[in-house]
Amino acid sequence: MSTGRVVIVGAGQGGFQAAASLRQEGLSGPITLIGAEPGLPYQRPPLSKAYLKTGEAAKLALRPQSFFDKNAINYLPETWVEGIDRAAAEVHAGGRRIAYDHLILATGTRNLRPPIDGIDAALDLRTLTDAAALRAALDGPRRLAVIGGGFIGLEFAAVARELGHEVSVAEAAPRLMARAVSPLMSDRFLALHRQLGVAVHLGAPVAAVSATGIALSDGTDIDADLVLLAAGVRPNTELAEAAGLAVENGIAVDARLLTSDPAISALGDCASFPDPRTARRIRLESVQAATDHARAIARRIVKGDDAYYAALPWFWSDQADCKLQIAGLAGAEDEAVAVSDSAVFRFAGGQLTAVETVNDARTHMQARKRLTASVPDRTTLEAAGFDLAA
Repeated sequence: MSTGRVVIVGAGQGGFQAAASLRQEGLSGPITLIGAEPGLPYQRPPLSKAYLKTGEAAKLALRPQSFFDKNAINYLPETWVEGIDRAAAEVHAGGRRIAYDHLILATGTRNLRPPIDGIDAALDLRTLTDAAALRAALDGPRRLAVIGGGFIGLEFAAVARELGHEVSVAEAAPRLMARAVSPLMSDRFLALHRQLGVAVHLGAPVAAVSATGIALSDGTDIDADLVLLAAGVRPNTELAEAAGLAVENGIAVDARLLTSDPAISALGDCASFPDPRTARRIRLESVQAATDHARAIARRIVKGDDAYYAALPWFWSDQADCKLQIAGLAGAEDEAVAVSDSAVFRFAGGQLTAVETVNDARTHMQARKRLTASVPDRTTLEAAGFDLAA
C-alpha cells in the first residue's frame, strides 16, 4: 500500500516513529498524526531525569516543525479523537472526519490512580505539562513523598535528592522494581537509594494522602509538602473498545501487530501481543518496544512484509550514577544468578531469559546480540564462565 492514507492516533514516540518510518519505507500517500498534547512530539524518558534539572523543554522535541513540513506529515496537536467509524473507515477528531486506508493506534497509557483516600492531591509525572508543574513546585527545599518504587519513582527520587530535597519512597511490594528486575537487583538499588539518603518504606501500601503528607497502612505517617504518584499505568483502550476491537490487557494484536480489524494496527504501551519466545500475551511499557513496533508496522503497510514481530525487548533506567539495563524479558519466578558485581543472569527451565546489568554496557550489548541470535542454556553458559562472547 504505497499510496494509501494512514492515520495515526497518538503522537508519542511510537506514533511519531510510525509516521517517520512510513515515509522512510516509501509511502507517498497522506499521513495524519493526531496528538492530544500541545507542541511538537517529544521524548518522555528525560521528564523524570534531565528535564527536572534543566527545564529545557526545547531539547525534548523529537524533530523540528521543518521535519513534518518536509515529509508532508499532517500533524494535529491538541486534537481529541472522539471515535472510530470502522464501517466508513474514518476517525472523528476535533470535529472533523478523517478517512483512512489504514489506522494505527498509539494511544499509550495514563497513570494508574489507586483507590487511596485523598489521592487526587498527588501529582503525576507523565506529560511535559506534569513535569513543568512538578519542576516549578521544586523551587526551594521540600519534603517529598513518592508513591511507588518503580523506574519513574526512583528516577525522580534520585534527582530530587541531588537537588537537595528530603525524599521518602513508599512501595507496596516487598521490594523495589519488583515487576522489572530480580530480587538481587532490587537489593542493590535499595542500598543505592538509602545511601543517597532516601527513606524507603517497603511492604506497606499507602492508605491516605493529605495536605501534610501520606499515611501508610502500617500506621506510619510521612510528612511531605508534595506527593508524587508513580504507582504504575493503565493502557488507554477506551477508543478501541468503543470501536468494537478486542481488548486484553491492552488493545489485542496478533504477531503482526494487527488488531481484530485488519485495517487497524496498534503499537507501544497500549498494545498487548504474543511474546515470540513464550507465546504468552504481554504488554511492554518501553520506548524501544514502541519504536520497534512502529518500524515493523510501517514495513508491513508499505512493503507487504507480514513477518511476525520478534524484536528482543530491552529496557533501561538511570538512577544517580547507576545505569540499569535489561536485555530480554524475565518472569517474576525466573532464577537469578549474580555472575559479577555488575551483571545478573535470569533463567527459566535452564534457558537464559534476561540479563540485568549496572554500568556494564559491554555485557548488555553482548546479551542483546546473543539473545537475538539464539537462547543459550545454563549448562553452556556455565562451561563458558558466563562469558557471552565466548
